[in-house]
Amino acid sequence: MISAISKVPRHNAWRSLTPSALATRAASTWANVPQGPPVCSLIFPLYEPSDNDLGCESSNMREPNRQANHPTFSQAILGITEAYKKDSLPEKINLGVGAYRDDKGKPYVLPSVRSAEKKVVDSNLDKEYAGITGVPSFTKAAAVLAYSSGSTAIKEDRVAITQSISGTGALRIGGEFLARHFPGDKKIFIPTPSWANHNAVFKDSGLQVEKYRYYNKDTIGLDFDGMVADIKAAPEGSVILLHACAHNPTGIDPTEAQWKQISDVVKEKKHYPFFDMAYQGFASGDTDRDAFPVRHFVREGHSLCLAQSFAKNMGLYGERVGAFSIVCDSAEEKKRVDSQVKILVRPLYSNPPVHGARIASEILNDPNLNKQWLGEVKGMAERIISMRALLKENLEKLGSKHDWSHITSQIGMFAYTGLTPTQMDQLAQENSVYATKDGRISVAGITSGNVKRLAESIHKVTS
Repeated sequence: MISAISKVPRHNAWRSLTPSALATRAASTWANVPQGPPVCSLIFPLYEPSDNDLGCESSNMREPNRQANHPTFSQAILGITEAYKKDSLPEKINLGVGAYRDDKGKPYVLPSVRSAEKKVVDSNLDKEYAGITGVPSFTKAAAVLAYSSGSTAIKEDRVAITQSISGTGALRIGGEFLARHFPGDKKIFIPTPSWANHNAVFKDSGLQVEKYRYYNKDTIGLDFDGMVADIKAAPEGSVILLHACAHNPTGIDPTEAQWKQISDVVKEKKHYPFFDMAYQGFASGDTDRDAFPVRHFVREGHSLCLAQSFAKNMGLYGERVGAFSIVCDSAEEKKRVDSQVKILVRPLYSNPPVHGARIASEILNDPNLNKQWLGEVKGMAERIISMRALLKENLEKLGSKHDWSHITSQIGMFAYTGLTPTQMDQLAQENSVYATKDGRISVAGITSGNVKRLAESIHKVTS
């Protein structure tokens, strides 16, 4: 029997058809999506601040210049990292890193974290979902760490709290909650400058972002008068974002006396304080001291909300452990607020991951591990503080005519050096020292082995 297929001519019409003739592909749904920077860099552009941006005359609280040719902060960091990797000089220094490093310049896992993780693993726990608001033993302990066991808000059971995807997730939950339920204008005032991601997080939450003065470029310090003036000038009942400690990126914090004045102004204007506390313990080495602003505001009767992160103070960067809490007026109000937080979280990510929260819970609840951790976080803070002192000391020994006192008066992982973009370029191109052009350096990248060369490099470009 002759196959029907064998009689089909070799040069069939279908063989000559192009793929487009066989099936017409629909126009792409995403054809008009513009090319953007990496997802993590949808944030403030890195910019050279103008007088208005840094508060010399900013009654209108203007935003930074956003020209299209300005690189984003994350693009700048990526560029720094790439340039650092390509540099063949063995003594090169990377001061763009945003995570703690030990005195050898290596990533550091806290021994208490290792021990806590072993306890968690050895417990042979299941992998079931946590509740919507997370691991209860963690959130309860996180609230106590922030507000203290003696806080009336804790004792009266009026703190609504949920586990979050680290500090960023806590900020996003807070922004979403305010956008839905805050009775006043959906505006939030953040300092100039602020952590690069604040702007995007709150805008994407549906809030309008405004600015208040914070950094004084002339003194390389806090523009306290400008800050207070702008908070006073904000419409009554505004949301005011405050960095609880180790202000990022400047490392400049108000004094306790200044915090008391800020509290008075916020209360006078009936503002709503939103604290971001990403560095509790890591700033000064004392978790109680670093929580002073939050606790003072609560004692003064403020209603407030708080974002916490355990990335820096426990080194749980990749575990994404955080918490968002709201101080309510009563236990009954807490129940209502808690229910709305759950409604908000459920469609976002249903419930948070458990492993990192279990580690943090062990550290916060086990007395021995807690004592060990407090010692370790104090050790990290003290290394950062000592590197600040060594850098200042070495610059002075070299005969620098500049006043470097701001290096040691600032606190936390980052320092604003006061160096210009041109000087930062010189540091990179002529001295193989890499950091962002705004003069911000990560003090965590300074070690006892490179601090002398760093000081010499800074002295060269500033003399």
